[in-house]
Parts: sequence; C-alpha cells; structure tokens
Amino acid sequence: MPTTTQQRNWLFSPKWGLYLKDPWLKPFKLLDKYERWRRVAKIFKISKDARLRLDWIIYYYDGHSAVQTARHFGMARKTFYKWFGEFDKDNIYSLRRLEDKSRAPKKTRESEITPLEEQRIIELRKEHIRYGKMKLKRMYFDLYRQEISSWKIQRVIQEKNLYFNPVKTAKIKRKRQKSQQKKRITELQRIPWFKKRSGYIICLDVIVVYWNNLKRYIFTAIDKYGKVAFARMYKSKSTINGRDFLYRLDFLLDHQVPRVGHDNGSEFKKYFEQTCQKLKIDQYWSRPRTPKDNPESERFNRTLEEEFLVLGNFSSEPKIFNRKLTEWLIEYNFKRPHQALGYKTPIEFSKVLPMYSSCTGS
Repeated sequence: MPTTTQQRNWLFSPKWGLYLKDPWLKPFKLLDKYERWRRVAKIFKISKDARLRLDWIIYYYDGHSAVQTARHFGMARKTFYKWFGEFDKDNIYSLRRLEDKSRAPKKTRESEITPLEEQRIIELRKEHIRYGKMKLKRMYFDLYRQEISSWKIQRVIQEKNLYFNPVKTAKIKRKRQKSQQKKRITELQRIPWFKKRSGYIICLDVIVVYWNNLKRYIFTAIDKYGKVAFARMYKSKSTINGRDFLYRLDFLLDHQVPRVGHDNGSEFKKYFEQTCQKLKIDQYWSRPRTPKDNPESERFNRTLEEEFLVLGNFSSEPKIFNRKLTEWLIEYNFKRPHQALGYKTPIEFSKVLPMYSSCTGS
C-alpha cells in the first residue's frame, strides 16, 4: 500500500481493492513559501510598488536583518518597519495591505462660519448685491456689533453664488483659470544666455489675406534665434489645419521642435494642443493684445508680405500659392543674408538639416 505522499499519484480501485497508479496524474511539487507569496501577489494584481515591498519582506525572512535589508534596497529602516508591520505571513490576504495608502489628512479643516453668520451675510448680500466684501464687512459690524472677516463673506458669496450676473461671473472665472494655466512667453526672458541658440523655440503666427471677397490664411513659423522660417497657406484657420502645419514643421526640422510660442488664436487650440502633447512639444502663449511678446513672427510676416506677396506672387489656390511660397522659402533660408545673424543665411548660422523642396512642397 502506498504511503500518504505516494497516494497523490495513485487511485483506489473498489473492484480490485487495490491502489492503482493513475497514468494521467503528474507528480505534484509544492512551491517554495516565498514563491507562493509572489504567485498570489500576481493573482491579486497588486501594484509594482507593493510587489517591491513584498521583496523587502522576503529578503528579511531569508535570513537578513532589518539593517541589511534597508541597506540592500536603499531605504530607511523606519520605512521597512512600517511596511513589515502591515504584512502577516499567516494571512495571505494581508498582501493587499502593502499597497499605497491614501495621503489625505485624517482630520480636515471644518468651516468656521456659524449658521447665524451665514444667514446674516446672505441677507446683507441680497439686499446690497453690488457691494463688495469689504463694504459688507463694515455694514455687518454696524448692524450686529460683531467683527467678521472678509474671507468669511467671500466664502459665503462663492458657495451660494450670490452674484449680480452669475453666468457672466462664471465665464470670467473659467477664463481666468485657463489664463493661469498657460505658460507665457515672458517666462523665457529669464533663461540664461547660453540657452538662447537655434532651435530653442519656434514662433508661430497667422497672416490673414483678403482677396476678391475671399479670405486665405498663411501659417508662419520662424526660429526665434536661428531665423529658419517656414510658411504654408490654408483656406481656413481651423485647428485641423493648425495640426497639419505643426506636423509638417516637425518633419521639416527633423523632429527637433522642443517648444513653440504663439498668440491666443483659436487655431492653436484643441487638435493643435493634442498634437503638441503627442509630439512632446511645450506651448508658450503671448499675453492678450501684446504683439511685442512675439516680435520675430511679426517681423517675418512683414518680410513675407513685402518681399513675396506685394510682388504679385499671391494666388487664391493653395496648391499654386504653396508651390511658389516653397521656392521663396528656399531662397529665404539658403541665400538671403540676415542682419541679425551677422549677414549669414539661417541655414549657415543654424547648421540644421537642409529644407529640401520635397519636404516643403507637398
């Protein structure tokens, strides 16, 4: 009769009253305790950080001290003891405790405004809907002989939306939040002089051309310091065309466009912003109604108008116009000396990859 261990691969036959070996059963091998922990961690789908903490604990149970474990994994002993205390080797479900804990404070600040104060502020504000918080603060003291902070008044106004024109106020608030999120070109004025080199930032703009009751839009781009330029005409200034222009510019400069600067036009939103994120290009915005924030684009636009458009090269058909524009851009970048570059050409000064007609003509 086989032993208990052997019975795993044997079956009892009632007919013969014997243990017969099952040919379909393979020998069963128990996994190592630590390997089982790792397998269960995979089944539970715990995070990478939690699996790393499990490795700390396994390393400790493998015969190393807490000091050796901390040194081996490059952490503080306090950190190791924190996560070691979360794990229970006799309860496999404690693996879930090795996940990151919420860092939200256990005790949050509560409102210091009493219901009575809130009611009084609401009544005062409704009665004087155009008064600001400082005036209401003075009136509150005159009426109730009690000091109250202007912060409390502002808080109640915001929570209860006590504005003369709530829709307009909400619109201004959204606009202000968006403007705070934007990176402004003025931030780049503080960069060190040695970073002001070719390819640091590409300045973008749009020229609107009126022709026989038609409008055409020329997207322009120029290297702020290297003066390498590119332009292309479209029938509209949609964000889709802005995206197309950015893809062409990125290909033309061999995917070396780290950041772009432009105004707040609608053509540089939505699809254009999505493409910037995809190509990992940082965006910088000019301040509203401040063309001096983007002078390089303004100067290039003037040059394009004086040396190309005014000389009779305009065509309302984009294919024809862009073909002529490509030839002029080759001359502008390869042959035309620039005073700002010490009378060198942009390509000569920047030493970038040549802009062939095959890149700009399609």
